[in-house]
Amino acid sequence: MEKELSYELAKTATHIVPGEGNPDAEIMFIGEAPGRDEDVSGRPFVGRSGQLLRANIRRVGYKEEDVFIANVVKHRPPENRDPTPEEIEHCAPFLDEQIRIINPKLIVTVGRFSMGKFFPGEKISGIHGKVFKINWNGTNFFVFQLYHAAEAVRSTSMKQAFEKDFDKLPKIVAWIKSGAKTKIDEAKEALF
Repeated sequence: MEKELSYELAKTATHIVPGEGNPDAEIMFIGEAPGRDEDVSGRPFVGRSGQLLRANIRRVGYKEEDVFIANVVKHRPPENRDPTPEEIEHCAPFLDEQIRIINPKLIVTVGRFSMGKFFPGEKISGIHGKVFKINWNGTNFFVFQLYHAAEAVRSTSMKQAFEKDFDKLPKIVAWIKSGAKTKIDEAKEALF
């Protein structure tokens, strides 16, 4: 993968950060891009915001090795700036392939850049904490949006929203495993 990622970010970064976790994970977390700590270690979400994400994974009853954690962009942008649309586009085939291989029951977007992959033009403040069933590249997926953990580290109110949304994950996964039926689906089945 490193050879193929020969765009500008690869020239300024220390390590590629492809992602880590269970290749058969039910839940796949997708963030925006590696930060300084991730660039040094080559691992996703290990800095302050990553520690908060990982603590919440454990808090709601999962083990870190049960999930897969990746980013939209695989190298750290200089000065910790936002990734550009060109950088996101360049890395898209790699993330697409990760999603295809892992085939998670639930994709959890962490922040607006990963949310934008599935919901371009949406505002995270309008759809965080909600689960959507989407058809993406010919496959149905459930996608759930979280505020970025970095926002939760900086703001008490964002941390509360982040944790409240996180608390929904076990119920969402159980609902998906049970067939993901809505009240409308159940009503239709009862009528016919």
